[in-house]
Amino acid sequence: MGPPTNSPVSPQSIDRSAIARLVAPLTELVARAGSAIMAVERTCMRVDGKTDGSPVTEADLASDRIIADGLKQFAPEIPALSEERLAEFCGNCPKLFFLIDPLDGTKEFVAGRDEFTVNLALVENGTPLLGIVGAPALGLIWRGLVGHGAERLAIGARLGEPQPIRTRPFPKAGQPWIAAVSRSHGDTATEAFIDARPGAVREKLGSAVKFARVAEGAVDIYPRLAPTSEWDVAAGHALVTAAGGTITNPAGGEVRFGGGNKDFIVPGFIAWGDPGAS
Repeated sequence: MGPPTNSPVSPQSIDRSAIARLVAPLTELVARAGSAIMAVERTCMRVDGKTDGSPVTEADLASDRIIADGLKQFAPEIPALSEERLAEFCGNCPKLFFLIDPLDGTKEFVAGRDEFTVNLALVENGTPLLGIVGAPALGLIWRGLVGHGAERLAIGARLGEPQPIRTRPFPKAGQPWIAAVSRSHGDTATEAFIDARPGAVREKLGSAVKFARVAEGAVDIYPRLAPTSEWDVAAGHALVTAAGGTITNPAGGEVRFGGGNKDFIVPGFIAWGDPGAS
């Protein structure tokens, strides 16, 4: 994961070494977007409702502007799909595109909690290849490039040195295991799935922090058997995969990205730290 270069990246073909060299500037971009979010005063900011009932704030929009401008600079050839700019993305998704949630966990942010993230993924042929998850209030960024491993970095006046991370083996039979569950979006199907595997310890978390905890080996499984959006999942998908885990749909198959599902909805998924446990 070295410094940026001007290596060409085409929306129809991909040079893996060129993508690897994009990791550093994209990480900086996510850090800058996180700083913009943190600069917003939550106690007096404007909160609007979108057509799906979810909230959007000036922090979402500030983060999105920074990411949009940065991607035009670093990778202008690659289309970008953002939660906040769906109207600009017309037609079928190309072979290669960025998938962005500029502020995942807006409800957590509005409530004054720290578990909100900036999610940036690069998707190739329906599968996330690169994922960066920044949690500015926690002072952390997690990133992963499939086939090249995953890392965690501290955020301060400057980015800290990257520390390799990896998922952990699933605990042996009879030992407790940890399931990440949503703090704000619980559902009965997910609870039933966890209850069917005895010994679970639930850890309530917000946003894509749940994926990050799986990737760094602090959590064993993150199941969500209710619908969510592709931009909520893609960066975490790449991160967990790069760290040694796997993401499946509830039936054990692949989770695909790029509009194959109506309205960019993922019906359900399970993030497994240990692929053998799936």
